[in-house]
Amino acid sequence: MLDLDLFPGEYAICRLPAGSTVPPALVEAAASAKPGQAVSVTWTPFETSVMCPAEFAPAEATVEPGWRCFRVNGPVNLALTGIVAAFSVPLAAARVNIFCFSTYDTDYLLVNSVRLSEAIAALTEAGHRLTGDLPQE
Repeated sequence: MLDLDLFPGEYAICRLPAGSTVPPALVEAAASAKPGQAVSVTWTPFETSVMCPAEFAPAEATVEPGWRCFRVNGPVNLALTGIVAAFSVPLAAARVNIFCFSTYDTDYLLVNSVRLSEAIAALTEAGHRLTGDLPQE
């Protein structure tokens, strides 16, 4: 069983061309991020990916808005196995697409906003505890 915290607000998943530098405005926004916000930048030889609150999305990027972000309450020991599977398997069974990334301390899970209720139901049914900016029933 995992404890997952749903961050407030909408997130965007963005793509910049390979070798792109992080736009200064995104660096400034990330530096001033509030608790309950996350920004991740990943460079590969093929692309630069950014995951951030929608209002921080770089204007020059290809942007996929409309995501919600869960954080696995950690820190999570790097020696543990199956953390991502614990949330991705029930979501796959519910046909909820995901985007996830990891940091040294924990894992983050993004689900499309239009599938948030299905994601919450699948995660709860799998025995996970959810807190944060959950929709009111």
